[in-house]
Amino acid sequence: MSALLSRRPLGHAVLALVLAAPALSLTGCAAPAAAQRGLPPDFADLAERVLPAVVNIAVTTEQRQQELPPELRGTPFERYFRDRQRNRRQEVSGAGSGFVIDPAGYIVTNNHVVGNASRVVVALQDGSELQARVVGTDDLTDLALLKVESRSALTSVTWGVSAQARVGSWVVAAGNPFGLGGTITSGIVSARGREIGAGPFDDFIQTDAAINPGNSGGPLFNAAGEVIGINTAIYSPSGASAGIGFATPSDLARPVIEQLRRDGRVERGWLGVAVQDLVPGDGRNARRGVLVAGIERNSPAGRAGLRQGDIVVAINGDRVDTSRALVRSVAAVPPGHTLRLTVVRDGRERELPVQVGRRPGQG
Repeated sequence: MSALLSRRPLGHAVLALVLAAPALSLTGCAAPAAAQRGLPPDFADLAERVLPAVVNIAVTTEQRQQELPPELRGTPFERYFRDRQRNRRQEVSGAGSGFVIDPAGYIVTNNHVVGNASRVVVALQDGSELQARVVGTDDLTDLALLKVESRSALTSVTWGVSAQARVGSWVVAAGNPFGLGGTITSGIVSARGREIGAGPFDDFIQTDAAINPGNSGGPLFNAAGEVIGINTAIYSPSGASAGIGFATPSDLARPVIEQLRRDGRVERGWLGVAVQDLVPGDGRNARRGVLVAGIERNSPAGRAGLRQGDIVVAINGDRVDTSRALVRSVAAVPPGHTLRLTVVRDGRERELPVQVGRRPGQG
């Protein structure tokens, strides 16, 4: 299986999901007190404590049978081809990483690791294997929650607060790059709030800790051994680590995982509008806000009386300056609930109550 699933080209490099065949795993870490005294950091104690909670995830996906080539239709070879394909099931194997968040057997990983897998097997650090059930997935944040049944309680790790991570703070990625299990790499938080074109909820932590094929779904730890991110993608000209990796922050991941555990799916609010940023000096308005560029027919926004050209400046009284902030704020509102939009129309502010709908594709 190929080592990487490409997302999009970026210059001469490739932004890719760090998905590999043998196994993907990462683990985060940070600098102990020794580093603060000017000594080289030592991650031995941290690695010993957290590695038992990092797992390998092996998946098997059934591949659709090959379709009959058009040039064979109506020829004597058509029957021969169909006979060969009958009862023939092709399977594709892959692997990734994850981490245990509950001793009862709940495991977090990336959605792209499990995909449409027909079989998921989790391997613990002691070599034992457990068949896993997919509790739920969320493609917009590329997260998935698995459940395994174990006779004994599993070693687990705890969530940290990613908002407290500072640029320059030590982190460690641990897992199974290129199938080499039980591996850790260290680095720092290189940047925060990165948007890489993965989706509307991009808010990645960038790190220079080596992340390679086989690391997808693994945790990124802070110095206290808390999970502050889930390693998801790399920016690479060669397919291997170039010192630029991206992790989904824990503050974004944790509520998604909690909803998957509770409901098996994630429901997000939706208005049905196309929006774009509006900044001072663009000729439309002297204030910040979000321009309503279009409204879908029979959408919640349309039924509430929102119009194309309106400028949204607040949601429930809280100022909103960017389209990304508006999308995230609305998505956080459960479908069926009502929010209050403050909009500027014809130079005057007015408030519109809008009953939030369910984001399309969520049932």
